[in-house]
Amino acid sequence: MSVCIVTGSAGLIGAESVRFFHAQGFDVVGIDNNMRQYFFGEEGSTEWALKSLQAECPRFSNASLDIRDAAGIDALFARYGASIKLIVHTAAQPSHDWAAKEPLTDFSINANGTLNLLEATRHHCPDAVFIFTSTNKVYGDTPNRLPLTELATRWEVDAQHAYYAQGIDELMSIDQTKHSLFGASKVAADVLAQEYGRYFGLKTGIFRGGCLTGPGHSGAEQHGFLAYLMKCAATGKPYRIIGYKGKQVRDNIHSSDLVSAFHQYFLNPRVGEVYNVGGGRHSNCSVLEAVSRCQAISGREMDTTLVEDNRIGDHIWWISDTRKLSEHLPAWKLRYGIDEILTEIYEHNRERWAA
Repeated sequence: MSVCIVTGSAGLIGAESVRFFHAQGFDVVGIDNNMRQYFFGEEGSTEWALKSLQAECPRFSNASLDIRDAAGIDALFARYGASIKLIVHTAAQPSHDWAAKEPLTDFSINANGTLNLLEATRHHCPDAVFIFTSTNKVYGDTPNRLPLTELATRWEVDAQHAYYAQGIDELMSIDQTKHSLFGASKVAADVLAQEYGRYFGLKTGIFRGGCLTGPGHSGAEQHGFLAYLMKCAATGKPYRIIGYKGKQVRDNIHSSDLVSAFHQYFLNPRVGEVYNVGGGRHSNCSVLEAVSRCQAISGREMDTTLVEDNRIGDHIWWISDTRKLSEHLPAWKLRYGIDEILTEIYEHNRERWAA
């Protein structure tokens, strides 16, 4: 028996991981207690996604366990021991704004929860591959110091800059910058995962994602950019564009493309490796451009309001340089662009949203 443990198993990346690795023949053990409902209300609940997984995947079981519960996590890992071959850690408090409301909750989930999982891995299954879903927010607002040009619908880095062609690489400093409290807690977890690789020899892979997206996202205003935007377009709900004139640029990666990278890393693991991962130049848009595309796909004019103040630690322009990932994992390829992502989100969810 080969076991894959997935934290945040009913979330966007967690559920995608459950389905994928279940199809690969793993017995999948999920850890998810629907904290998203606590963070974002009923709109953010992942209960619907968990029910779908339980119906689709006969070798999937889910533990309603809090990753802050060190004893509970240790007991779960002890139960499966060396049968655990892979841990995909996606559970997190994922919002800038929410972290400022409850900093202790945010840090204990993102940092201490990750530490609990790493310790359990070290003691019970040290040969397993440990994949951590980090974030580009570990770079704080350093990207905002880049030379940027305002265009009609987006901000763009200067065409002469090294980042113009491929995006931002892993050599950008994560120090001396404003991260937001969410960014700080994810930095702590990111560095812990690196250290458990370099210090204890665990096969830890750290994936610093841009905007992670897909049809399985329970999008809410504070988290889940494209899913929430398309939900507003499809249902007629007003949408607030927050800061930077709506011209801030994000690269967006489909959950399937990200989990494909996880799989390639599982097949070719390294120790304490860090990757920027996102849509890159292949899949990116500004908020204004995304609004336009959502209107076209849904066939509805959106009710939008521009809020002048930006979120703390928010990026004006972010595009991931994925060349290191492609060099280390040459079988990995991006498949989805923005239009394919938004169309799939709409087609997959419109009946559920209408209901």
